Amino acid sequence: MSILFLGNLGATEIVIVLLIFLLPIVLWIFAIIDLIQREFLDQTNKIVWALVILLIPFLGSILYLLIGRKGEVRR
Repeated sequence: MSILFLGNLGATEIVIVLLIFLLPIVLWIFAIIDLIQREFLDQTNKIVWALVILLIPFLGSILYLLIGRKGEVRR
């Protein structure tokens, strides 16, 4: 059975498969958009976070959302 063939899967299994594949992509896109929109005290931090998000997409996105957002400029 091929993993890509979803014909024998029920609705629950299809939702689980979509979550497994879509959740990391959505987190990655959200982290990139958030990083672009935020202003940081030091632009080096922004570059480092961009590299972390791009090189380690799923884990980097989670780390940025949990830790990296604290370095932004307060208004």
